[in-house]
Amino acid sequence: MEKNIKVFSFGALALIIAVGVAVTFLAYSFINSPASSNKQDIVYEIPPSVSFATIAKDLQEKGVVKNAQVFTLLAKFTGQRSRIKVGEYALNTSMKPSEVLDAITSGRSVARQFTVSEGLNMFEIADLYEQRGFGKREEFLKLATDEKFVESLLKEKYSSLEGYLYPETYQITKYTTTKELLTAMVRRFQSVFKEVIEKYPLQMMTARQLVILASLVEKETGSSAERPLIAGVFANRLQKRMMLQTDPTILYGKAVMSGKLSMSITRDDLQNDKNPYNTYVIAALPPGPISNPGRESLEVSSRPPATKYLYFVSKNDGTSLFSETYEEHQKAVVRLQMNAKAREGKSWRDLKKAPGEKSAVPEKAAPVKVVPEKLVPRTK
Repeated sequence: MEKNIKVFSFGALALIIAVGVAVTFLAYSFINSPASSNKQDIVYEIPPSVSFATIAKDLQEKGVVKNAQVFTLLAKFTGQRSRIKVGEYALNTSMKPSEVLDAITSGRSVARQFTVSEGLNMFEIADLYEQRGFGKREEFLKLATDEKFVESLLKEKYSSLEGYLYPETYQITKYTTTKELLTAMVRRFQSVFKEVIEKYPLQMMTARQLVILASLVEKETGSSAERPLIAGVFANRLQKRMMLQTDPTILYGKAVMSGKLSMSITRDDLQNDKNPYNTYVIAALPPGPISNPGRESLEVSSRPPATKYLYFVSKNDGTSLFSETYEEHQKAVVRLQMNAKAREGKSWRDLKKAPGEKSAVPEKAAPVKVVPEKLVPRTK
């Protein structure tokens, strides 16, 4: 009897060991074997409040893992079951289960590019934000004009973040919040602005005035080569206490008052003294930026080059014709704007920037006082 028990015990132990070896082998094979040898990429989204069992089953149905139950056991054994994070993840059918687990617990969601071009204002950026499917236009503008949020980022009491939303390409995910994006854009501006004023220390103007002037320069031309001249014209006019008379300021003021962008200007708009941005009425810089300038416009605006030009008019191709006298300017307006044939078939969109072309700040450019103190008080 005792001998039989020993034989039975030995047999049971052998069976347990065999089962253990088999389970270990199967587990090892599962962990180190992809669901398929044929690689198929998928973007897998994990929404909030979904169970791991549901995720595992879904991944099996999509061919990312072979067995949902074994995958769940693996996650539990490694302690990753409770570390799943909301997001969109780049997976493929040739990934090992351990690699799939690492991906969906990493929190590194699939990133999409959100490109903001130089010179766009917050209304245009908000439109682009909604068009790309990242969020609502109204939400973007509401937060960009939230004075408490603005002050928390800029440490100043401004009405909006206009001028401080740095134009660049941002990598954002489906779960990046509007607040996170705006914060990233402002932080990027602050980094670039610090570099600019370290290179060209502020003289004769405040930081706020520099941003405003650069926003005008950015909105007035798409040609890098013309930015210094545009800045020089604005500086000359301000020093002579002339009105800037730049159309983009009127359009921006209309947008601020109505919440909508308009591309048309009427005679009444030119005379509207209720529009605080109307530079056909005020002989000074507008009260705030009208677009979001890039590095080049900030640099050339910090040192507007000496020039005799006081006027410029569009040549209908993205560039301008500059004049020293009002008489020359009027002739240019008649030839280039009042003559329909001069505009026919032309567009600023046809402007092609030469490779490597930049708005160079003249080496001998001296600081220019762009805002007479009697016209505009020094703002913070």
